[in-house]
Amino acid sequence: MKPASTIISILFCSLLAATAYAVEPDEMLTDPALEERARVISQDLRCVVCQNETIDESNATLAQDMRRLVRQRILAGDSNQAVLAYMVDRYGDFVLLRPRVTSQTVLLWFGPFLLLLGGAVVAARYIKRPTSAAASALSDEEMAEVDALIQKTDRPDTK
Repeated sequence: MKPASTIISILFCSLLAATAYAVEPDEMLTDPALEERARVISQDLRCVVCQNETIDESNATLAQDMRRLVRQRILAGDSNQAVLAYMVDRYGDFVLLRPRVTSQTVLLWFGPFLLLLGGAVVAARYIKRPTSAAASALSDEEMAEVDALIQKTDRPDTK
């Protein structure tokens, strides 16, 4: 093989490996329709060990247990929503990759927007703030003092 084709082959294989799932063959369901449902559900569930991967992508032992549990619930006849509800009851809301909007997660969903809005308000007030010269207009007495000081500095010192 030529060096360029070797590099291309290695890059292609590495791209395929990046999309590989961690689901073991012994975990898969024999019915393709049920297995597809399990994969769809698994894409909505977070590995609580890895925290940034779905249970399909994770090689953690707990993720394997969670995948098996999802498949058991599907075989028991649960709907997709029932399986997700079961997993949330067992592991908490954190197991969902897209958490629901509840009183406990409202800050998670809307907090960034509130911070952005607060920053915009502060920036607008800072920009609209009057300049220091316009904000502190001098009285007639102060203007007379300034004029006197200017005239005094304009005269050469005679010693």
